[in-house]
Amino acid sequence: MHQYVERVVNLIDPENNLIYNMSEEEACQRVWSGDPTKVSAIEGSFSLLAKEGKTVRLARSLDRPTRYFLAKRAEGPALIVADRMDQIYAWLKSEGFESQFHPSYCRMVPAHYIVAIELIGCPDPDPVYTRYFDPQHNEQPKDISTIGRNYIGALTDEVAKWLQQIPRDEPIGVCFSGGIDSGAVFLATYHAIKRLGMSPSRLKAFTLSIADGDDHHQALSFLESLGLSMFLEVLEVDESALDVDQTLRILEDYKPLDVECGAMGLALCQAIRARYPDWKYLIDGDGGDENLKDYPIEENPELTIRSVVHNQMLYHEGWGVGKIKHSLTYSGGLSRSYTRTYAPARHCGFEGFSPFTRPNVIAVSEGIPFIELTEYDHERLYELKGQVAAAGVREIIGLEMPIFPKRRFQHGAAPVEKLRERITDNESELRRRFQAIYQ
Repeated sequence: MHQYVERVVNLIDPENNLIYNMSEEEACQRVWSGDPTKVSAIEGSFSLLAKEGKTVRLARSLDRPTRYFLAKRAEGPALIVADRMDQIYAWLKSEGFESQFHPSYCRMVPAHYIVAIELIGCPDPDPVYTRYFDPQHNEQPKDISTIGRNYIGALTDEVAKWLQQIPRDEPIGVCFSGGIDSGAVFLATYHAIKRLGMSPSRLKAFTLSIADGDDHHQALSFLESLGLSMFLEVLEVDESALDVDQTLRILEDYKPLDVECGAMGLALCQAIRARYPDWKYLIDGDGGDENLKDYPIEENPELTIRSVVHNQMLYHEGWGVGKIKHSLTYSGGLSRSYTRTYAPARHCGFEGFSPFTRPNVIAVSEGIPFIELTEYDHERLYELKGQVAAAGVREIIGLEMPIFPKRRFQHGAAPVEKLRERITDNESELRRRFQAIYQ
């Protein structure tokens, strides 16, 4: 029988991994073992590949989008693994295989799973998925103060771990709108810096303002109410900076809300980079909405409040790996859409951090007894995030955090009508323009 000769091309940059509690070599060994308990013990941000024989295993944290592609060669399959589709395409082109490429043929490693791929030739078998992060429902008490203390306590601990991994003299920028999530992250960072004996002067709250969007007024009001307005820096950007085609190239995705958010994130990162050429570290509140299930259910005809509160990590992972609606190309939920945060920051040379994506924080939020606290009432669900965050900040940090009505980042940084002039919300059009990049 013909023996296929496999090839694995690992384009993952190991410098992007930030693992707190072990070497990368040990982390890869844990991934190779396929043991979910061993992989779940890896702390930090990572995208890892381990190979032995014809078996490859992959695992990533929620904040590290990872893609792979199987190319056909006469001698056997080639597996290319990278952060981005364009990296995969560039390698294929260098080897003369670019005609095999299409964006829909790329695959995304789903967060919180070990993915095992067998390189045994044609046809290729399906990947095998093993969950390594499995938070349980209803482990928190039905008490907002206790939930808040546990949630913001976990958030602050994760921020502190991150701060201890980066140079003490490096400035820290918080992507800040004055909303609940960025507000909690700013206060947790401010608190952790002081707790660790570091200088608060290294901290800034960067707020994007396009065409006099509402966020800079909200951000100022938030910080003034706490006597912390000296940390605010508003970056005013012309609406012409919102370039949909550039955003599509950088995000490598086409979902309208994520494209909008990514365009704003890119505008913010570009403005910070223009003002501060050497700035490196940014921290943000991405993942906070997912943790507390704070999205308008009425805007998505596929959702009901029961599906939201009954399905484990629905907003983090979509409908679930191995389910009918699971997309191999893009994964699901925040596992897919985190490119809206990761890609603009990386494109502009920043190292970003979203503490709400850490398993220890998600585990607290998934343990909230949502059904008991909301009794399937939409408004009570939407109010819950503010109640939990405010209670936690009060318990852990000792401040009364102001709570403003929910508003998406992209709809506060610029007026919606100005945003719509620059970026369409037609998903079919956005998908066409994205796929045209490779035609």
